[in-house]
Amino acid sequence: MARPLRIEKAGAWYHLTARGNELKPIYRDERDREHFLELIQEMVVRFRVRLHCYVLMDNHYHLMLELTEANLSRAAQWLNVNYSVWFNRRHQRCGHLFQGRFKSVALARDEWGLSLSRYLHLNPVRIKALGLSKAHRSAQRVGLSCAPNAQVVRRRLEILKKYRWSSYRAYIGQGQAPGWLECATVLGLAGGNKAERRRWYRDYVENAVREGLEESPWESVREQVALGGREFLRQLKKHITGENQEQRGARRLRTERPTFAAVVAAIEKAKGRPWAEFRDEYGDTGRNLALYLGRRLCGLKLVQLAREAEMNNYGVVATNVRRYELRLEEDRAEQGRVARILKLLNCEI
Repeated sequence: MARPLRIEKAGAWYHLTARGNELKPIYRDERDREHFLELIQEMVVRFRVRLHCYVLMDNHYHLMLELTEANLSRAAQWLNVNYSVWFNRRHQRCGHLFQGRFKSVALARDEWGLSLSRYLHLNPVRIKALGLSKAHRSAQRVGLSCAPNAQVVRRRLEILKKYRWSSYRAYIGQGQAPGWLECATVLGLAGGNKAERRRWYRDYVENAVREGLEESPWESVREQVALGGREFLRQLKKHITGENQEQRGARRLRTERPTFAAVVAAIEKAKGRPWAEFRDEYGDTGRNLALYLGRRLCGLKLVQLAREAEMNNYGVVATNVRRYELRLEEDRAEQGRVARILKLLNCEI
């Protein structure tokens, strides 16, 4: 079977999902889920995506995200591979964790952003035991099933509001949104003033829980790759190979990444010494700082970093980056150096 077409466009919105191999769980406990969210945070920074919604189920996950660069495949592969390696090591298993490649659908934000976010957030209660399986919902829409009683509705709402592994609680103000989660854009699609949006969104989602009449958006997907009208699909097809056109970037980042040369120049300016003097100097953190920012800020692959830094082994690059990350967690002086370099580059991470 041919692989589904990938259309990657800076500025476009996507639904991204992956399921466990043989439909087996990809999370066995809370620590697995916590680590997956830690990787999502890293993905947001490393690949400059804006994450709008998420939900982690036992054997699959859903993300709704926005690209600022045409790098969806790289971001998704990085997330799945890193989590798979960690999961297998932790649980002493081997083999594939995920069922094939990830699946993605581009969506027209204004047309589908709200309804798709609701569909994702309702995953924890869309189950047979609560009368919200696909068969139950289809039967109710055509009048072949009775409306749920009050006890069932209360149970649905209780589970939905207490579910920790989705962005819904942050959307309705029952939990603090992490810095890597963007709620305001989807909430803004509803219109109205800012103070009313959370309450409106809660009613929008929970009325579907009460009525059980929500329809699946996947019935409207075009050519397996797009959720939107004909014009949206026509415009999207122009970006099958991507374009380097200017797009609106993430709120806290510049649209264009700095080059490795710009990073080195900023470090040279901060240190008052040329790169050639401190690059290979024992005990100096300048080179590792450059490698760390080259990975996090420039988005360079390890092989590219090795070439830029004139190092023969990209494995050594990976080791040095990781060593610097560990040092950065505890060394306040080093944190201050990073802050100064970022200020010189007019960037944030």
